[in-house]
Amino acid sequence: MKFMKLGSKQDTFRSDGNNVRYVASELATDIAVTVGDVKFYLHKFPLLSKSGRLQNLVVSGIEENCNEVQISDIPGGPVAFEICAKFCYGMTVNLNAHNVVATRCAAEYLGMYETIERGNLIYKIDIFLNSSIFHSWKDSIVVLQTTKSMLPLSEELKVAGLCIDAIASNACIDVSKVDWSYTHNRRKLLEENGNDPNCNGVKSRPVPKDWWVEDLCELEIDLFKRVITSIKTKGILSHDVIGEALKAYSYQRLRGFSKGVIHSGDVGKCRSTVDTMVWLLPAEKGSVSCSFLLKLLKAAIVVGSGNMVREQLRRRIGQQLEEASVNDLLIRAAEGEDVMYDVDTVQKILKEFLMQEQTVEFESEECEIWEIQRPGILTDASKLIVAKLMDAYLAEISKDTNLPLSKFVDLAETVSYISRPSHDRLYRAIDMYLKEHPWIGKSERKRICKLMDCKKLSADACKHAVQNERLPLRVVIQVLFFEQTRAAAASSGSSTPDLPKALKNPNRGTRRSSRSAATDPEEWDAVSASEELKALRAELTVLRLNNGVGVSTKNGIDQAAIDKTKGAMKSKRMFTKIWSSKAARGENSGSDSSESLGSAKPEEAKSTPFRNRRHSVS
Repeated sequence: MKFMKLGSKQDTFRSDGNNVRYVASELATDIAVTVGDVKFYLHKFPLLSKSGRLQNLVVSGIEENCNEVQISDIPGGPVAFEICAKFCYGMTVNLNAHNVVATRCAAEYLGMYETIERGNLIYKIDIFLNSSIFHSWKDSIVVLQTTKSMLPLSEELKVAGLCIDAIASNACIDVSKVDWSYTHNRRKLLEENGNDPNCNGVKSRPVPKDWWVEDLCELEIDLFKRVITSIKTKGILSHDVIGEALKAYSYQRLRGFSKGVIHSGDVGKCRSTVDTMVWLLPAEKGSVSCSFLLKLLKAAIVVGSGNMVREQLRRRIGQQLEEASVNDLLIRAAEGEDVMYDVDTVQKILKEFLMQEQTVEFESEECEIWEIQRPGILTDASKLIVAKLMDAYLAEISKDTNLPLSKFVDLAETVSYISRPSHDRLYRAIDMYLKEHPWIGKSERKRICKLMDCKKLSADACKHAVQNERLPLRVVIQVLFFEQTRAAAASSGSSTPDLPKALKNPNRGTRRSSRSAATDPEEWDAVSASEELKALRAELTVLRLNNGVGVSTKNGIDQAAIDKTKGAMKSKRMFTKIWSSKAARGENSGSDSSESLGSAKPEEAKSTPFRNRRHSVS
């Protein structure tokens, strides 16, 4: 730490132990100065030769025939006054980063200017600040911290502003000129190096660009804001370094921030910190991670930040949502809510992400309509990542038994237009919701299963689905069909066919009301359906066992492939027979049952002997 010694006399003030200070001298004192609860017995001449205020106070005392002066509002109190008084006597005074601001403000209060005497205290302190303190990284931070107790005079004297500018300038210097010992990382590096004789301590690795961020975490939020603003104004450091400073400050100043919660009794102070972090965020995308932004959003919700702060965070998160994880998105609902997680906020974030792909229209001066795309056009890869992220998020929030079906469906439908090669994640989410909400009715099950395209289920997912008693019966039949036809297509080299028309729209040719059909589950031929499904399962097993095995004919055609293709066509007739007989009875008539799983609402039959034999393996 830098210091400055003023004066040469070794004399000092003495105390009698009762808040009385005096100068040991052969000359009797002729003035008493009371500062706060401390009384100083001094001599007029050395004081009046350097202090304009004391000159005025003493003159006023003489007119009133009084040799005692009262000073109650001097900055720094008795300690700062004693330093000024020692300077007047020519005694040795040590100035350092801890006392220089208080002394400077006290000297200003006492009027110790150059016009009173050349080389006065104010002049000497200003030289010390500009030549020593402001060139020292650590001392500049210490001095800046001490300016808070000297407000508003420290601001009027521009000491705080000069400190902030000095800190910002030091943070922006070339790292090759930085002494590594200035940072808190020095101890960490020494611990990592251990007792390695070949390691020369902190010089063993280069200084990073963000070497200064941990030191600034010592500042209060208002001073930190001013320093970061000054650094950004200089435009030298990259935006990601600024982002690292914000991250370090948040983790250190907000207890529990790393876990998405805030542990502090002073909610107002935490709110100020969170709002300031959001205000200081660099405009550049990627300056901070999406995970950090989501932690800020969680903190903003906990401390009650305003809508503008939350909206800005949601917009920033939406711009880089593909970087998020499921745990990041699990935002706890507010107290008093029935649901466990704040799904509405995630929905808003998702919409912000998708809005990047929207176009904006504007009218030119020639009244022509121009259409431009917003910056940050979404790539197919980023959309696929987010779609998979939402599927995984849906599976996690489905564990909440109080989650309304509408929130689940709305969120899933928002990304439904994004093509995914597999719907396994979505199937898992749907199955989890059905498992945790066994009481939902037939229409709700149809609605949620409509989100899934069973043609995009893997073999393992299909195996699980055909044994899943939570799914509507139509879903199971469709999965069986696609699995069977996929096995046949794999052996024949053909593509997977679509569903038979009777399965896609089994109610053709009937005009009965779907409402009346839904109320009569006995119209489903349980025995016939069970036998047909058993036959399909058996055929599927045979196809799997014989896959790739066949006898070549003289024409070079795989006879086994032909047989399996015929089997697929036979299966189509089975499905057609099942659903056509059902349609003839009017069980599936109506608009809500005319759609297939991938693009419509599946129908669930009531409990049947077949359905009672199916079991879940989840």
